[in-house]
Amino acid sequence: MVEVGTTNKTRLSDYERAINERTALLLKVHQSNFRIIGFTEQVSLEDLVALGRKYNLPVVEDLGSGALADVSKAGIEREPMVQESVKAGADLVSFSGDKLLGGPQAGIVVGRKDLIAQLRRNPLYRAFRCDKLTFAALEATLLSYFDEEQAWREIPTLRQIALSDQEIKRRAKQVVQRLQKLGVPKEAVSVQPSTSQVGGGALPDQFLPTWCVVVKPKEGDSADDFAQRLRLGNPSVFCRIQKDALWFDIRTVLPDELKELAECIAKAW
Repeated sequence: MVEVGTTNKTRLSDYERAINERTALLLKVHQSNFRIIGFTEQVSLEDLVALGRKYNLPVVEDLGSGALADVSKAGIEREPMVQESVKAGADLVSFSGDKLLGGPQAGIVVGRKDLIAQLRRNPLYRAFRCDKLTFAALEATLLSYFDEEQAWREIPTLRQIALSDQEIKRRAKQVVQRLQKLGVPKEAVSVQPSTSQVGGGALPDQFLPTWCVVVKPKEGDSADDFAQRLRLGNPSVFCRIQKDALWFDIRTVLPDELKELAECIAKAW
């Protein structure tokens, strides 16, 4: 593997100068889990495809998160979509089955039939291939994308990203009311505005407004010990500690989990 360009600036000429008799393909990797801002420059996929055609070299793009739906509809920065990379002429496109796609954890490669066949013949294919349960979950996820509006309704990742501020606050209040019924004092629990980070492995600099249920530990208890009891409980519950209290981002909780979340918190309090 030969690096081209610099950390912040890469030009088409950098790729072309690196091509020699040993070059097998041209690779473009999307910055899906980090951002470089300021004095930057990068090569468009269309230009790289044209360079690949000139030297008869396949062009591979690694998209990382692998969006199949336009996430800008949810008010966040638009991510390049798999369909667009294929249309732009990439010979192979690799991306995750989870993250923005919203399916099971897996690696997906789409593109030219002859190149896919080469990948399948590699001995490592058998060692790293997915099992039948992963394929079944991935198939169910992809079927929803035949209708993008259906995908936004059915796929939990997209549905949670698209949740409105008002709906999250309503659900947070439900959890607070449930906690009070379970014996957690009113002064120990509240609903507070916050932000949700869309992901560390996808859209690392994108945040959405949200509402959190904030629970203070009992007098004499610590937030660390409180959080540890939740992690070791059944089911295990993870949260973040902020200002000596436990914060639960309700955007990350499915509707049928709200009652169970409240019960777990009350049990550990």
